[in-house]
Amino acid sequence: MVEIIFYILAAITLGTAFLTILSRNPIHSAIYLVICFFSLAGHYVLLNAQFLAIVHIIVYSGAIMILMLFTIMLMNLNEKLETHKKTLSIIAAVSALCLLALILISALIRTKPVVESYYESGEDFQSIKALGQVLMNDYLVPFEFVSVLLLVAMIGAVLISKKEQFKVK
Repeated sequence: MVEIIFYILAAITLGTAFLTILSRNPIHSAIYLVICFFSLAGHYVLLNAQFLAIVHIIVYSGAIMILMLFTIMLMNLNEKLETHKKTLSIIAAVSALCLLALILISALIRTKPVVESYYESGEDFQSIKALGQVLMNDYLVPFEFVSVLLLVAMIGAVLISKKEQFKVK
């Protein structure tokens, strides 16, 4: 039963990821990305990491997608204004994608699983308390850098979307 749910979630994830890339309408692209995020949260639930699934839904599907939608709406992207890409650039992009896929598949084939013995320590590493201690002790600086990066991205999106140019006196 779990395998069937996994394959259904994997199909939804891959399908909506491709639709996100291939969609010409940026709003539809954002909606497909939200569906992809929800299916990834379903994978977390299958891995018995319910807290990560809820945080993934709140952070990605909630906050970041709202930020992206505001950016898309402020920039006023229209399908009519989009220029068509030249055939040479499309061929270059497809060949780069095929080359990257070939490299990743060859790396996956050459890897060998590492079999180690596991021991029971008795600690619960999936608890919220353990995750909070690791996040706020060991990874506090990267956590704060990400918050500053998101703030700068939001300010940059607002500045890009301004219609009038700043004049230097």
